[in-house]
Order: sequence, then C-alpha cells, then structure tokens
Amino acid sequence: MNLRHVLLCLAGALSLPASASSYPLTVRSCDREVVFERAPTRAVSHDINMTGMLVALGLTERMGGYTGISGWKTLDPELSEALQGLPELASRYPSLETLLDAGADFFFAGWSYGMRAGGPVTPTTLAPLGIPVYELSESCSRIGRRDRASLEDLYRDIQALGRIFSVESRAEALVTQMRERVSAVQARIDGQARRPRVFLYDSGEDRPTTSGSLGMPQALIEAAGGSNIMEDVAASWTQVGWESVVERNPEVIVIVDYGPLSWQQKRDLLLRQPALADVEAIRHQRFVVLPYIAVTPSVRNADAIEVLSDALNPQKQGQAH
Repeated sequence: MNLRHVLLCLAGALSLPASASSYPLTVRSCDREVVFERAPTRAVSHDINMTGMLVALGLTERMGGYTGISGWKTLDPELSEALQGLPELASRYPSLETLLDAGADFFFAGWSYGMRAGGPVTPTTLAPLGIPVYELSESCSRIGRRDRASLEDLYRDIQALGRIFSVESRAEALVTQMRERVSAVQARIDGQARRPRVFLYDSGEDRPTTSGSLGMPQALIEAAGGSNIMEDVAASWTQVGWESVVERNPEVIVIVDYGPLSWQQKRDLLLRQPALADVEAIRHQRFVVLPYIAVTPSVRNADAIEVLSDALNPQKQGQAH
C-alpha cells in the first residue's frame, strides 16, 4: 500500500471532527517535556519519513515547508505531488536562519535526521527562538536511550503529532490502520518453524552501513518473521565489517533504495564482494528492495513489513493481507 492508498484509506478520518487538544499542551519527546501554547501553523519537517507523517495526517496547510529530502535523492513521487506548493527550505540540513526565515513555529526532526548533538540546530538552540521541537522517537538512541526499536515508537510519534496539531482522531485512525495491517501479517506467519536470517544493507563498500537493534529495521524484520543478523549490535544505523556479515551468513539481504547508487548498483556491489561469495543470500541471490521511507519510521512501515514477510515466507504469500 503506497502513500496514495494511505491517504485514501484515511479520507473518512480526515472528514471527522478532530477532538480538540487543550493548550497549553505538554508532550514527552525523548528525555524532555515540551510545552505547546497552540497548534502549529508554520510547521517544518525534516526528511521524507517525517514529512510523510504530516502529509498522512492532512497537515500540509499547516506547514511552512520541509527540509532534507532532495539532497539525498529520496523524494517519493507521490509525496512530491502531495507537497505541491510547499517549498523545500534546504535540500540537506536546515540552519537556524532557514527556520527563522520560514517563520517556523514547530520543527519535527530527529537525531541524525536533521539534528546532531552539539550541532547548530537542536531543541536547545531553537527554544530561545520560540520554535518547539518534537524528536523522532527512534532517534533518541543517538542521545542515550538504549531501548530496542519498536513499532510502538512510531505509533507514539503519530499520536503525539495528533495531540500537538489537535487532530487526534486522524492520528488514531492511522495508528489503528497500521496495527491492523501488521496484525494480519502476524496472523499469517503465526506458528512458522524458524525465522530466516536477514541482513539490511544501506550503503558502503569498505564497511557496510546497516542497522542494529536500536534502528527501525529491527522492528520491521521481527514483525515480518525474520531475524536481524545484527540484533546483537546495540546501535541504530551503524557500520560493521564484512567479516561479521559472513559469520552470521544471512539468507536474505534487504537493500535500501536511496542515495547516489541505484539499488541495482548496490546489488551488483554485493555480488562482486569477494568476502560474501559463500553467503547464502548471495549464492541464491535472495534480495529484497525497500525504499528509504519504508525502512525509517514512517507511515510506510506497514508496507515494508508486508513486502518483507512475503519474501521471507513465500509459501504463505498467496494468503490475503
């Protein structure tokens, strides 16, 4: 199910009267309590995944723009259509001036998703400017949280956005829809004898970038019936050595489709990597291609779980989603 289908499924919820939030409103974000005096009207989101959440909640008219998409060639065509008329304020990272010039009254970003500890744009630097920040929950691991990534993080973010913008009924409808789709996958694979070993390949030639137990791919692979071979690595998006991939011998490799290399070029790079020659996934050429938006916390996570589950459990692919 793509973004267009998500929006169509939410059409009924978008027409519902949103249950009004009471302001001032306090929302938990990573290790902070953030106070909102009113619903944002000039919100700015960073990256395609967080921008997609605001779009799915019908909030484009309350946005002043977005940042951090075209610089990495990750723009989803359907999302691009939904964002017609809204400016991309920075192709990569926004500056304080970027947000001030846009009249931003809210910034939705994350650690390593538009912000870095000690960097120029953080909740601390934006607070004196009157721009509250909500942090992507999965990214909290970058500043000290050590919990395994969970779909509950995503649901919590959507529900928090619903409260912040006073569109709680829309947020609950979206979360309910996603829960139902994930539950359908779980029911389909219930009782399976084993979990295929999965390696997520983001990029990198000398050392591959992948995701450990603190990144969203951990939750997606688990929900799809697989086992992340890097789940013993207590990190989010991180680099590992090829030897660790070989030792864990994945049966399936997920290729993240984004960046300067096409997924085909990434696949060919893996096939040419001498160290991987005897890895099962390479010998049988078992690859699954997922777009960046689907493997980072987003409204496309249910898509990723369905696609990956079908690939990991081909004998059950014919059963209805």
